[in-house]
This record gives sequence, structure tokens and C-alpha cells, in this order.
Amino acid sequence: MSPGRGRNFRQYGQRRPVIGGVEARTRRGAFGKTWWGRALIDSVEALADAGRLTRGRTYARAGQVVSFQVGAGEVNAEVQGSQPQPFSSTFVITPLDADAVREVVDTIRATPGMLAEIVSGSVPKELGPLLLPQRASELDFECTCPDSGWPCKHVAAVAYLTAEHLDERPLDILLLRGIELDALISGVESEPAWDASDLYGDRIELPALPTVERRPAIDDLDTMLLRRAMRLVSEDEKVVAQAVRELTRLYDGLTQS
Repeated sequence: MSPGRGRNFRQYGQRRPVIGGVEARTRRGAFGKTWWGRALIDSVEALADAGRLTRGRTYARAGQVVSFQVGAGEVNAEVQGSQPQPFSSTFVITPLDADAVREVVDTIRATPGMLAEIVSGSVPKELGPLLLPQRASELDFECTCPDSGWPCKHVAAVAYLTAEHLDERPLDILLLRGIELDALISGVESEPAWDASDLYGDRIELPALPTVERRPAIDDLDTMLLRRAMRLVSEDEKVVAQAVRELTRLYDGLTQS
């Protein structure tokens, strides 16, 4: 979605009230009561349309979000606006690529106690720079409403409820970045931790060097070309033949040394 200009949304009327919607717990003040909830909203607010985010907070507090489901890389929701049927709204956070996931795994492996903290249900804030969206290209907002804003107020409401969701379930930041918890744990445990006491790898066991078959270089040469080269030195065939024999003995001696 991209910012829309010139559209008069008053023609669509007031939002329709919702009974039993997903109402925000944050009645006033900033969303995000824990580090991860606040950090996610800080990232969104730094990248998205401020005006529509304000209206999104109003929608979230009014309970306009009818349904809400967190999945891999996105949050899908139905949000009631002014139309008879709710809009389908999706808050997208781009899954990390393989290199970024590897960086997360390496960081956890290199930090004592971090994996245990994750297994216990929390996510260390030291992983924030790796897991939180840092660029607009890592976010997207999709909605079936006519507003082309980035985001519209419907998806903005979903983003704020996602922050509250992370307040209670911080591990879902991994899900939103496309990382399965079991796969993460297996990745961290699959390789031994780096041994800081062996800085230069003196105790690392290296594989044995391959055995290379010895082969006289003369066997790989074209004999006719060699004789032609020798004839540039002498036209006497006996001299040429003697030179070839001496070169052969020389190569044999090199391969035996």
C-alpha cells in the first residue's frame, strides 16, 4: 500500500461498532508494556504514516478488530470499518533470510545462558537489532479497504494489537520473522560452541591431507611437440633424442624425491 491523497473518506460514514471484538488492553498512553512490545511499535512508528497510526490506535482501543491470528511472517485479522462486512487486514513482517537466521543462531550460541532464556519463554533484548524490522522494506500493510495509506487505520490497529500480543508472548517475534523455535534450538545445539580458550585453533583436529598420486610430468607431454622444441636448438636427430632422454631422467628424478 502507498500513501493516498485527495480521497474523502467521510462518504463512507462512521465505523460500525463491534460486539466481542479484540479490544486493546492499553486504554491510554503508549502501546507496548514490555521491551519487545514497545520495540516493535517503535520500529513501526519510525517507518509508517504517523496520521493513520493515530487513527489505528483509536480503532484498536475501540475493539474494531473482530479476529486476530499471528502466523509466520504476518498477522491476519478482520477489522470492522464503516462497511457492512469487516475488511481483511494483514500486517506483514518479512521473514529473515538464511544469512540473517544464521547470525541469530551464532549470536545465541556465542552468548552463555541465552538459549536457556529462550527455552524458558523469553527473548533477550540483545537480539532486538537482529529480529526487529529496521527498514521499510521489511514491513508491509495489506487491507481490502479503499484507503491506500501505508498503513490504513485498519492494519495500523492490527500492528498495535501485535505489540500487546508480544507483551504476553515475546517468543512470537521469532514466528513473525519466520523462525521456528524447534529449528532454532536444533541449529544452536548442532555445532559446538566456539572455544574462546583456543583463540588460534591449535587444538582443532584437521582432516588428513589427501594422498596425491605421483606421475612423471613427461607422461603428460606431447612427445612430438617436445621434439619440435628440441630441434630449435639442434637439427641433429641424435642430439634431439639425447635431450629428450635426459629430460625424461630429470623428471623421473623429481618425482622420486
